[in-house]
Amino acid sequence: MDRYQAMAAFVRVVETGSFSAAARQLNVGQPAVSKTIAQLEDRLQVNLLIRSTHGLSPTEAGHRFYERAKTAIREADEADLAARGAGAGLSGVLRVSAATTFARLHIVPLLPRFLDQHPEIEIDVILDDRVIDLVAEGVDVSLRMGTLPDSSAVARKLATGARSVLATPAYLARRGEPLSPADLAGHEAVIHSHLPSVWCFTRDGTEASVSMRGRVKVSAAEGQRAAVLADMGLTVASDWMFAPELASGAVRRVLRDWALPALDLWAVFPGGRMASAKAREFARFVEAAMATPYSALE
Repeated sequence: MDRYQAMAAFVRVVETGSFSAAARQLNVGQPAVSKTIAQLEDRLQVNLLIRSTHGLSPTEAGHRFYERAKTAIREADEADLAARGAGAGLSGVLRVSAATTFARLHIVPLLPRFLDQHPEIEIDVILDDRVIDLVAEGVDVSLRMGTLPDSSAVARKLATGARSVLATPAYLARRGEPLSPADLAGHEAVIHSHLPSVWCFTRDGTEASVSMRGRVKVSAAEGQRAAVLADMGLTVASDWMFAPELASGAVRRVLRDWALPALDLWAVFPGGRMASAKAREFARFVEAAMATPYSALE
């Protein structure tokens, strides 16, 4: 029995919940998958799956094996990719989803470099602030920020970014600069309606919770940017969202000695199948790009 193929079959069975669904994804017959799992359990001398009328689920030993097998398969695939040389064999259409503003500022400008490195790849970029169904939309990799709602998602953290209180110099000249979180109560805030309005600041072990208030509320990052750049108020946002303006001085950070919760960037791959080599390569490309200061990318 090929150990790699057995691990791959077991991972598919766990992620799909049935032998038949795993067989369809592997393009083999269901008896072949059932036999492979039986041989795997016989070799390990342990039950890996609980079989019931509701389907298949991993035992405690099966869950441990699943996590290790997933890691081993990913590392083996990455080793193959590295051995073949950078980008060798990568071709076809790569479907990527990402939030509109983040992609416009940080992903789309870098696509020429990625396409130059991989001339056989075509990219279809889906710009949507919603969390979409990756399988239904046929997405290879999604770039998502924040806490992932599904803890079972196949995901890889690419970067961690700071959040700040941000405003234009013109707004600060008109309203004054806040010197403490409590001072925010006297300011106009541009509020993203899908993000918290209450923020917890920390400094040297001290915490301060502040409810941001303002007459402008927007449902998308593009509107939040536009309102701030129109000098309508200060806002809490990731530094990524205002990267070009922070680099040029068109927007300033205030309360810099107080910290806000950081924001993680994830590459999320569709569940139920292993991530494609081109999706993993794109995730690595984005990870490297996000480690470079924005001004150096221009």
